[in-house]
Amino acid sequence: MAGKLFLCATPIGNLGDMTPRVIETLETVDVIAAEDTRNSIKLLNHFNIKTPMTSYHEYNKVEKAENLIAQMQAGKNIALITDAGTPAISDPGEVLVQKCQEAGIVVTSLPGPAACITALTLSGLSTRRFCFEGFLPADKKERKAVLEDLKIESRTMILYEAPHHLKGTLKELYDALGNRRITLCRELTKKFETIFPTTLEEALEYYESNDPRGEYVLVLEGKSHQQKAEEKQALALEIPIEEHMKMYEDRGIDRKEAMKLVAKDRGISKRDVYNYLLTL
Repeated sequence: MAGKLFLCATPIGNLGDMTPRVIETLETVDVIAAEDTRNSIKLLNHFNIKTPMTSYHEYNKVEKAENLIAQMQAGKNIALITDAGTPAISDPGEVLVQKCQEAGIVVTSLPGPAACITALTLSGLSTRRFCFEGFLPADKKERKAVLEDLKIESRTMILYEAPHHLKGTLKELYDALGNRRITLCRELTKKFETIFPTTLEEALEYYESNDPRGEYVLVLEGKSHQQKAEEKQALALEIPIEEHMKMYEDRGIDRKEAMKLVAKDRGISKRDVYNYLLTL
């Protein structure tokens, strides 16, 4: 019988957040796959867990996944842990889960801490709809494309950032999105936990004279529906009504419905559109 993969969430700071179920699982599986064994050994020693570890990280995630799957197919149970938080979120564990599913290996999750959700609940921003971006891409072209997408995102956005990149990222976000509300969270669940609700503009000013320290979770306000409507109207007013009509009709929308949409976009009545088109 094949073994299973257990995704085990570990504390993001406070060791008191380790669940009894995770401790029991880490004690009883055959192998623990850890992102950084040097870091994880401290956690295992704290809870007196003696299970052997193997490394599973960004630079060996593909070939090591095949090795781990072979072990599970041979009947071994394996636990996956990350340096902190829930495996497979902005983490190489994503690849292992995909390959386990392809191989028919059962995967189960032992829930626990996740920095992104912890920060969201502390942010004071809307939690009804949100999206998780993790770290922005390092590739300039890809990074620019992501920022363009975020520019029109109406959901609350969650990003990760390292202290030495924080100032640059805040500047990029400000340039792309304008001034938005943002909550910067650092040292979550630890003694010096800091929750800093502010705006992008004020954050840039603050970090001109204060050095960023610790890993950050950025929770950023999405674009309001009112802002979207205003921008759509402004864009619509830049083109003549006949071009605006053609834009919708080219999509296969009939003339009557196109007039309704043009009127709505421009903040005018359908009769105004009709009368204008008559003059042409």
